[in-house]
Amino acid sequence: MNRFNGVLAPVITPFDEDLSANGEKFISHCRWLISQGVGLAVFGTNSEANSLSADEKIDLLDQLVAAGIDPAVLMPGTGSCALTETVRLTAHAVSLGCGGTLMLPPFYYKGVSDDGLFAFFSEVIERVASSKLQIYLYHIPPISQVPLSLLLIERLATAYPAVIAGIKDSSGDWENTQALNTLEIDDFRVFCGSESFLLQNMQHGGAGCISATANVNPAAIVALHDNWQAEEATQGQSQLDEIRAIFQSMPMIPALKAATGMYTGDPAWRRVRPPLVSLSEAHYAILENQLHRAGFKMPDIHAN
Repeated sequence: MNRFNGVLAPVITPFDEDLSANGEKFISHCRWLISQGVGLAVFGTNSEANSLSADEKIDLLDQLVAAGIDPAVLMPGTGSCALTETVRLTAHAVSLGCGGTLMLPPFYYKGVSDDGLFAFFSEVIERVASSKLQIYLYHIPPISQVPLSLLLIERLATAYPAVIAGIKDSSGDWENTQALNTLEIDDFRVFCGSESFLLQNMQHGGAGCISATANVNPAAIVALHDNWQAEEATQGQSQLDEIRAIFQSMPMIPALKAATGMYTGDPAWRRVRPPLVSLSEAHYAILENQLHRAGFKMPDIHAN
């Protein structure tokens, strides 16, 4: 199975007034993202994945595949605190033919050992028991507070070289991303968790990025990934950083959804599930003004 490369979006999840997930809008957004050249890391942090039940995730994944989305472009997040739920989600993703799964560690208990984390991932792999399983580890210590050490990653890759395909590094620490790129693991794909590190990651042998703002600025991020060796790459990185800074100056998920609603003309996109709250009207006006001044566009996106 081919391993992922390039840019993926942790796809934002649209909600109806009763806070149920809207499959039709979800499919439409995924189709737009694919048209812009990005893969689909559905059920990531910015998807509000941990506010979705396993049944909801399975249903949305089934809807995407039934709608004709190529499962090879899907890297659903399947990690959870419960071993059995992680196994269930991962096995379902594999059965649909998904290109890989993005797997958080179990994150409720803090201070757990590398031995404990190894046992968790090992148990998932053994229980799914599929030669088609491809796991991309998800390292996001600012949120999970459960880091994945270099030694643990090497140990997992040594034990399961055909399964451990790569990692998303959302540590925000370039030195850690750089260290991941130096690991002597065959065909290990390193994705930075923000396009702010994309050029550096590519220059050091990385595979790409899985970034929140790929939901709204996909084509520009893909352009830098594809042309990172070009003379204008540094300028391209600066332009990405400018847009990233606008979104990062606000609560990220509500801002991404607000912008999607803004450019589709569909205010329903602004909904988030508690405990998150939608962007205030004051922040919405600031976001709209800053994006306008930056000349920001979401080409060819339409209301569903």
